[in-house]
Amino acid sequence: MRIIFMGTPDFAVPTLQALVDAAHEVVCVYTQPPRPGGRRGRELTPTPVHQRATDLGIEVRHPKTLKSADEQEAFAALDADVAVVAAYGLILPQPVLDAPKHGCLNVHASILPRWRGAAPIHRAVMAGDPVTGVTIMQMEAGLDTGPMLATARTPIDDKTTGELTEELAEIGAQLMVGTLIDLPALHPMRQDDDAATYAAKIDKTEARIDWSKPAAEIERLVRGLAPFPGAWFELSGDRVKLLRTELTDGSGAPGEVLEDRLAIACGSGAIRPVRLQRAGKPAMDLDTFLRGNPVPIGSVLK
Repeated sequence: MRIIFMGTPDFAVPTLQALVDAAHEVVCVYTQPPRPGGRRGRELTPTPVHQRATDLGIEVRHPKTLKSADEQEAFAALDADVAVVAAYGLILPQPVLDAPKHGCLNVHASILPRWRGAAPIHRAVMAGDPVTGVTIMQMEAGLDTGPMLATARTPIDDKTTGELTEELAEIGAQLMVGTLIDLPALHPMRQDDDAATYAAKIDKTEARIDWSKPAAEIERLVRGLAPFPGAWFELSGDRVKLLRTELTDGSGAPGEVLEDRLAIACGSGAIRPVRLQRAGKPAMDLDTFLRGNPVPIGSVLK
């Protein structure tokens, strides 16, 4: 098929690669504009999708908006059979949605209608969902409200958002390739709006650990925010991110350090850090961290 691909972060790269590997003609890639980055924060850095498309020799466009008539005409002029969208990051106006012969298909990282919105993987982990997955959806004007063409599921277990993102990116890539093969025979299924939940963008205020919460909830928060933005607490005036924790026995005042292996009391139960990162330092395991950052028993973390 003649395809326009629209995506931005690492999550979208496997889908782009899978489309090329399946011998589809990807005529153009749309992605977010380059952002300041590099060591000094001044160099314009192309997105992961931009980089892969360049490596593949595919034309790349990165408009700041698709609302102008000129951009919409340029999009329509590509005469695509379908547009494949994966974490693109821009709203698609109706003329863009209508331009390809088979419309625009989205790789969404949840089992719709659960977790419509910007942060479906984070929210699924933080909520304690037992499973998540990928939905291939026919896009329409509403936020992730379009009819569903295919789904695939995977258990969450004790995975972090980072680990799940990598897994779902590969699942979504293969699911999209299979969907395109079967597209003429598929029957889109409307979502149950009454069952919908919204995956709001992660707010930075959510990342600070509230030790009065139950240990199980804090453990899910840590996994849900790992590796970015990272759930954190203060130690000697510095931020310390928790990247992995485990539940353990113990009780005390919320935030109290219960023993020399850094078991920390929560509102109910306790957790022990497994992997931590002090501000400006690399991530490290607990033993390495404690050698340079001893925390006295009885300390109360904030």
